[in-house]
Amino acid sequence: MSKLGDLGAKLYRGEVGYDFVGKRFLWYGVSILITITAIVALAVQGLNMGIEFKGGAVFTTPKTSVSVAAATEAAEKVSGHDAIVQELGTGGLRIQISGVDTDAATDVKQKLATDLKVDQAAINADLVGPSWGEQIANKAWTGLGVFMVLVVIYLAIAFEWRMAVAALIALIHDLTITVGVYALVGFEVTPGTVIGLLTILGYSLYDTVVVFDGLKEGSKDITKQTRWTYSEVANRSINGTLVRSINTTVVALLPVAALLFIGGGFLGAGMLNDISLSLFVGLAAGAYSSIFIATPLVVDLKEREPAMKALKKRVLAKRAAAVAKGESPDEAYAAEDEPQVVAQGRSGRRR
Repeated sequence: MSKLGDLGAKLYRGEVGYDFVGKRFLWYGVSILITITAIVALAVQGLNMGIEFKGGAVFTTPKTSVSVAAATEAAEKVSGHDAIVQELGTGGLRIQISGVDTDAATDVKQKLATDLKVDQAAINADLVGPSWGEQIANKAWTGLGVFMVLVVIYLAIAFEWRMAVAALIALIHDLTITVGVYALVGFEVTPGTVIGLLTILGYSLYDTVVVFDGLKEGSKDITKQTRWTYSEVANRSINGTLVRSINTTVVALLPVAALLFIGGGFLGAGMLNDISLSLFVGLAAGAYSSIFIATPLVVDLKEREPAMKALKKRVLAKRAAAVAKGESPDEAYAAEDEPQVVAQGRSGRRR
């Protein structure tokens, strides 16, 4: 067995572990700091909305010897608006100009043909009205709202309302961080970005549900024993799925990183950036929130219950009595069955 596999087995059996829940206020502080930074960036810089949302024109030229910098300067000069120019694999250029209406598009196309030294008839022009982008944005918000409501209802039924609330907060946390990063780096927000955001919500939720499933199994009949508090069982659930979470996150991030850093960076395929950045940041934030935010929040909500408070009091009292007698923890609990933390849940999702 590999070292990582051996570590995963020990984490799963509870032989080793890290106190994620015990240090939850540290994670909360880190998340609050990151979230505030994201909100400030969004408020100060705002989002660089793509042409699909603002309206404008996209001109695609045939092969030309004009550089991207020269084409950008020419496009901004003839249109009077900011332009984004990308070099295509065919040697042509994709020139995106926001704010250009239908009446002005023909004149801009003619002037571009002259400045870029290409045939005007060979330039393809696509016009996008701002009303279309507004419809797309409204539908995206509607879809996001419906998704959130369905998630809360499902988790409340399958698990309990506390887990539903914690999962919802984790999802909002992931969305806020991802949108904040877009504001900081200035990447363009396109329909691809919206698709990426909706994709990461599903991933984040899946990772969270796996931990919740283990917690649900591990906390079954928890009040009938006095060896573990609810927070300790929750911590064992996180540790039991830790290696799995790391593996799935790394495997998911590798192709996305290739799109973002190699495809969008070195190869210059800038159109990949709109979706790859949202996926990269969202996948990382989703893995973080499922471990450091969602389950610790459940613990904070659950341990407010009188039954959990009483359990914690009994557990600590028994441990204090064992210490007073000079007994080890194993000896004190030898006659008591340990609740099994089944990290993969009933459906056997551990891989």
